Amino acid sequence: MKLNDALDVLDRMRLPNGAYTASISQDYNYVWIRDVVYTVLPFLQSPSERYEKAYHALFDLFKTYEWKIDIHREKKPMYLFEHIHSRYSTELKEISQEWGHAQNDALGAFLWGVGEGIRQGQKIIRDEKDLLMVQKLVDYLECLQYWEAHDNGMWEENIELHASSVGACVAGLHSVKMLVNVNDELIQKGEETLRFLLPRESITKETDLALLSLVYPYRIVDRKTALKIVEMVSEKLERTNGVIRYAYDQYYNEGSEAEWCFGLPWLGLCYFELGMYEKAYEYVMKTERIIPDNWEIPELYIGGINVPNGNTPLAWSVSLSYLFLNRMSMSSNQLMGNN
Repeated sequence: MKLNDALDVLDRMRLPNGAYTASISQDYNYVWIRDVVYTVLPFLQSPSERYEKAYHALFDLFKTYEWKIDIHREKKPMYLFEHIHSRYSTELKEISQEWGHAQNDALGAFLWGVGEGIRQGQKIIRDEKDLLMVQKLVDYLECLQYWEAHDNGMWEENIELHASSVGACVAGLHSVKMLVNVNDELIQKGEETLRFLLPRESITKETDLALLSLVYPYRIVDRKTALKIVEMVSEKLERTNGVIRYAYDQYYNEGSEAEWCFGLPWLGLCYFELGMYEKAYEYVMKTERIIPDNWEIPELYIGGINVPNGNTPLAWSVSLSYLFLNRMSMSSNQLMGNN
């Protein structure tokens, strides 16, 4: 298996504007803010321009709708379409179709990626206008009162208070507090919510695949909480071809919950973050099993019939699989070098 073939697949989903389409399938030929953040993680520590250009594209997207952000720095959005949209056309324009746009985790993810990129030497900020946009997004989250805001969450579904959304915002605010003005109280309120909710995802969900984000890439929970999150996801949600998002998920459910492919490498990355290398190695074989020779990893296997759905390849699946296997390969090489 050639790891670099994964990067070739990602390059096919890279758009001329620097952003990425979530998939090249007809149903998923859109740009999601969150998907872009996860798709470019392999380039975070790379001299490649892919990370920088992706964030520049997202900055330009936000500037197109700066008028909307300005309104909702002062006044909470009342309707879903008033929120900063989560999904755009490949030309980075809003789509009029009704959608679950209240996704605070996507904005937290973007802010986290800006700050983390700068720490890794990426030239994310081009000018004062970019910095001002970071400040406006912080103000937007404050106006929303993100720490108690019910949103659609990572999976764009039922509106409730999601720990993964609050956690993403906490991570994002931490990440940019050296760049713009972020009141400590704004972060503390989110942390208080997490202490109340975790290790649950929400009032209705005991656990959820989205919670892994608090361990990797955000690293914002203590070890005890991280272990509990990872163990619950593994024990309750892991399946053969992936990880279900949560119990009784109806998306692509034909007898049982759909199995999301990126869940396996994501669990592996989390175990690696926890220093549990032997446990992480168990996920190498699990991950390799769901990667086809051409690296076109699907979004999921349809629950009940064990068949990939049409969203193939999914950029997010390719990205996390590459990240995990590359990290494990480098770890093995270092170990062999030390012996």
